Amino acid sequence: MYELKIITEFSAAHHLREFRGKCEALHGHNWKVEVVVSGNGLDDSGVVLDFAEVKAATKEIMAEIDHKYLNELPFFTRNNPSSENIARYIFERLVEKINDDRVQVTRVSAWESQDACATYLGE
Repeated sequence: MYELKIITEFSAAHHLREFRGKCEALHGHNWKVEVVVSGNGLDDSGVVLDFAEVKAATKEIMAEIDHKYLNELPFFTRNNPSSENIARYIFERLVEKINDDRVQVTRVSAWESQDACATYLGE
């Protein structure tokens, strides 16, 4: 099994509904996002997947959420825009773009600060 990881970032505003704390108020973060893709084997060129392909797919998703008010986006009107659900959103969107019979998105982590992140591993 091989894994590859890319790291990117985005900035957005949100508030957590029914949170019972100061994060219930409108605020923002500069999130760091880690994307891990895995595969059992390498292709003919000796890679799991070209990093450029993972970066391009992730960049498309970052454009959907970067500098947005997350609570207004359809996924986050149904799901509180917590770091956990942000990681899940990115994971599920990447699965649509990357997964095939050889390569799978393994996990996505959304870091809301230097010392706090949530990771989604799929179901």
